[in-house]
Amino acid sequence: QVHLVESGGGLVQPGGSLRLSCAASGSLFALYRMGWYRQTPGNQRELVAELSFRSRPNYADSVKGRFTISRDDDKNTVYLQMNSLRPEDTAVYYCNAFWNAVNYWGQGTQVTVSS
Repeated sequence: QVHLVESGGGLVQPGGSLRLSCAASGSLFALYRMGWYRQTPGNQRELVAELSFRSRPNYADSVKGRFTISRDDDKNTVYLQMNSLRPEDTAVYYCNAFWNAVNYWGQGTQVTVSS
């Protein structure tokens, strides 16, 4: 079982920045594929970014060049740095861990981009 706890969401103006953090349990964190997804009401959860062990990150086209995913394996934490935020980035953001053929999810954190 992997437990994920997100933090860092909030309200930001268009063009602003936020950094999301996700702390994970487990001694094999370095081997987890970690990712961030987001969901808006009435829509499916969509991939924002993901990062596997010793791999290059993968981003949704809509966030390329604006968002950066990173991980600190010593702290069992994955981050999502979000710059140049747009109103359409407003969503609940979920941390995801994929390990041993099982998907684990955090509770979600709200990001609202509005003036």
